[in-house]
Amino acid sequence: MTDDSEPNAERVPAPVADEGMSTYRRWLRTAIIYVLLAVAGYQVLGWLLHNLRGFLGMLFLAWLFSVTIEPVVDWFERRGWRRGAGTGLVLVSLLLFAIGFLAVFGALLAEQLAQLLTALPGAVTRLTEWANRTFDTNFSTGEDLLKLTPDTIRELAQRFTPGVLGVVSSLLGVVFQAMTLLLFVFYMSAQGPALRRTISSWFPARQQQVISTVWEISVEKAGGYVVSRLILAAVSTVGTGIFLMVIGVPYWLPLAIWTGVVSQFIPTLGTYLAIALPAIIAAAAQPIDGVWVVAFGTAYQQVENYLLHPRITSKTVSIHPAVAFGSVIVGASLFGAIGALVSVPVVAVIQSLVETYGRRYELIHDLQTEPVPPAE
Repeated sequence: MTDDSEPNAERVPAPVADEGMSTYRRWLRTAIIYVLLAVAGYQVLGWLLHNLRGFLGMLFLAWLFSVTIEPVVDWFERRGWRRGAGTGLVLVSLLLFAIGFLAVFGALLAEQLAQLLTALPGAVTRLTEWANRTFDTNFSTGEDLLKLTPDTIRELAQRFTPGVLGVVSSLLGVVFQAMTLLLFVFYMSAQGPALRRTISSWFPARQQQVISTVWEISVEKAGGYVVSRLILAAVSTVGTGIFLMVIGVPYWLPLAIWTGVVSQFIPTLGTYLAIALPAIIAAAAQPIDGVWVVAFGTAYQQVENYLLHPRITSKTVSIHPAVAFGSVIVGASLFGAIGALVSVPVVAVIQSLVETYGRRYELIHDLQTEPVPPAE
């Protein structure tokens, strides 16, 4: 006899249920392992970026330097020079130029810079007192603001002045970093084509053309941006130095170098920061000279914006001022001063790559310049 009282049709076989539960457990275990690995990888990556950001920044700075001199090295290579010899000649020429500049202007620059640092608190005090008398304000003077006394100066000197061993160590560290930077620059420039071929060989043939295009755009835009900034900084330095020397502003040489460098390598706010210091020094000696310095800075900025900048940077990428300013903030947060310096060229390269490989669509009729008819 068969017992029909048990509903066999509704019963789930035990092996099937166990197999489903086992699959679920394996999936959950795999997911947990991947999450833990992702968290661990994120922590390790953050630790590496935090500890190696100085080295990575220096490495990127060396790459910028190498792509800046690459057109000159290519010129020597086309005339039969080996890339190593051409790179060495360019670096030695730049080093000799720097030594010659220091030999001609070094003593004057050091003397004026030392006098400027000594006279700056007094200049701020005199300028503040003149503003209080002229505009009937009640700003604190430099002495009240700084509150420097012989005791505080002595305490600061003891706290922050290193000993002889500290000075020697700092100098050796600077020399070592400079030699390391030049070594990376030499190998990146001398072995540039070989490095590109090595990186391209890691990818399939259909992607090698993309890598070559990205490389060429990066070299062209980053190198062109740095060269244009250097040229504009040199022009600004010479023009500002001549003007300050003509009207008799003291410490004209360090002030001119300050103006040229800051105005070109700090986007948006650099122009105002650059002209503020010469205006303060000029106004401390003669208030009307401060007005003339501000007027010159404003006029020169217009000449640079409408005449010099378009001609010199015609082959580089134009970056919106807000984007450039934001990139400097992000670069400084990630890599410090070096990150702030190289952030704008990085954004220039990214923007150029987006324009090359990005896709734009035609605007629909309602978003074009024609006004949308009102709804009835």
